[in-house]
Formats: sequence, structure tokens, C-alpha cells
Amino acid sequence: MASHTETRGRFPNGIRVVAIGGGTGLSTLLKGLKQYTVHAGEVPPEGQFISDLTAIVTVSDDGGSSGRLRRELGMLPPGDVRNCLVAVSEDESLLSKLFQYRFSSTGDLEGHNFGNLFLAALTAMTGDFAVAVKQASEILATRAHILPATSANVQLEAIMNDGSHVLGETRITASQHRIVELQMVPAKPEPLPQTLDAIASADVITMGPGSLFTSLIPNLLVRGIAEAIAASRAVRVFICNLMTEANESLNMTASDHIKAIFNHSPGKIFDYALVNTGEVSASMRVRYAEEHAQQVQADVAAIEQMGVQCIAGNFVLESHYARHATDRLCQELLRLAKFSRHPAGLAHQALR
Repeated sequence: MASHTETRGRFPNGIRVVAIGGGTGLSTLLKGLKQYTVHAGEVPPEGQFISDLTAIVTVSDDGGSSGRLRRELGMLPPGDVRNCLVAVSEDESLLSKLFQYRFSSTGDLEGHNFGNLFLAALTAMTGDFAVAVKQASEILATRAHILPATSANVQLEAIMNDGSHVLGETRITASQHRIVELQMVPAKPEPLPQTLDAIASADVITMGPGSLFTSLIPNLLVRGIAEAIAASRAVRVFICNLMTEANESLNMTASDHIKAIFNHSPGKIFDYALVNTGEVSASMRVRYAEEHAQQVQADVAAIEQMGVQCIAGNFVLESHYARHATDRLCQELLRLAKFSRHPAGLAHQALR
């Protein structure tokens, strides 16, 4: 894949986007951003487009197939990275079916995803998870750079509101106590150099949507990442979750999400927050209530008091779950990137 500088040289009017997160939220956003990404040899559209797309993915999962491979092979958890690779691949439909295929035998393969095993094999061959991910991107002809936040074998440790310490993502999400602070063990692991380079050269940096404490904040605990975002001149955008999560963000408003992130970073690292104000259906509210979750309250005034410009709009799309309408999100991100170069022309209204 072309370097950031090379790609920028071919498309001087294109924008460079760095999307930070993990879980379903990041891969969902990447599916949308992929549609606006132009590669060398392609004719760029007349409007705004992305010339370089990079995803920075958390690697702290210790459950399911990823957790088993991590324990048995000593590799980094591949699950979130796998989902991102599928999201930005050229043939998303076929690869999604293949990479998400879960073995149902009663043997050692039971419960494993093919995509996880594919990354495990590449990691064994190359001896380096980050190199394996890069090679997987080339094999799958992805339209983005996928970078693990760190190549260190890390675990999450949460300090809960009762003072207890809980080690491991699976135990943290299963705890009935409120998370007060998140730490990484070992502390301050080193990032990939490409990660800091991508942040430094970005025009737009996004964080979210995704699980607040297990998909978003872990990236900020890697040495230098939060500082690089704080120092960046890019448009820095927080994409707030639509719904709360029982063991991560129960009863937390949109501003509470931002405060938690700022508490784990060197101050303010967002210029804008995209917050949904569209109402989910009554049936969807009932569905989430069964999981002790509810729609995130869009407390716009509280967000603005933190020095973050709130862009509120209807960003919800319902299917089996409540998901972000990625096309609306992506159009808003492209609009912010365009007018950031001409600040006087930026009208602070979201798409409706």
C-alpha cells in the first residue's frame, strides 16, 4: 500500500482520515468511509473524498476466539482487526462470509472464526502481528491501513467505584461496579511508529462509536497516542454512541462519555462531537431495556461548556439493533474537513 505522503501527492485535494476505536463501532464506520476513499489509478470525484484512510484498533480483547488464540499462541487478539479488514476489503460480501465463518465442530476448532485463524497463521509465519495485519491488508486488497494500537501483549485493568481493581477486559465488562479509571498492564506500551505518523499527517481524526472503556479509551493508554491527538491540527471528532452499555456506560450522558475520555488524556482532544438526537423506536427501547441499556442523552449544552462544538442530528438507523447511519456520519465528517480549510464557511448545523 502507498505511504501517506505518496498518496497525498497523487491527490492533493483529498483528505487523510484516521479512525480510532475497536469493536463493531469502528468496523461499521469504516464501511461507510470506504465508500469515499479513492486509490491510485482511480479517478477522484469532483466533491470531497478521502485519499488516505487509517484505522487504529485496540488490541486488549481477552474473550472468545481471540482470547483463546491469545492464550494458546501468545499472539495479540485478532477479532477487532479482523472485523476492520473485512469492512475495508474490496469484496466485503464474500470476505465477510468467509472471515466471520465460525467452526461448529466439537474439536479444537470449535468457536474459532476463520479470519482469526488466518491472522494467527500469518502471525506465526511473519513473527509479528503488525506485519501479519499489513500482509493481510495486501492480500485482501483493502482500501485502508489497519494498524493495531500497539504490538505489546497488554491487558486492561479497571479501578471500580468501590476501590477494587479488576484485571482483564472480560472480567471488567462482567463486573457490576462502575468503572472509575482504566489502566493498561504493562503501562504505556509502545505504539507502532506508523500510528503516530498517521495521526500527525491526518486532516480528520475520529474516535468512536464503540464501547467507551474497552474499545475507545484503551487506545489513549498507549504511549504517545493521546499526546499526538492533542497536538494535531486535524479536525478531531468524537462520534458518540447511540445507546448506553450496562457494564460500561450505564446512565452516562453524551458529555459524560467525553469527560471519561478527557480524564484519560492530556486535556481536550476533540473539536467536535457528533451526537444523535433522533429517537429510536419504542420497540427498540424495549429491546435495549432488557439489557439494562437506554438511549444516550444528548446534553448539548454540557458538551458546549467543555469547549467542544456539538453537532446534533438524526444519525440512527434501525435494523436488528440500533446502528449509526454511516452515510450521514461520513457526509458530516467530509463537510467538517472541507470547511476546516475555510473556517468562515462552516455552518454548525448537522444533517437532518
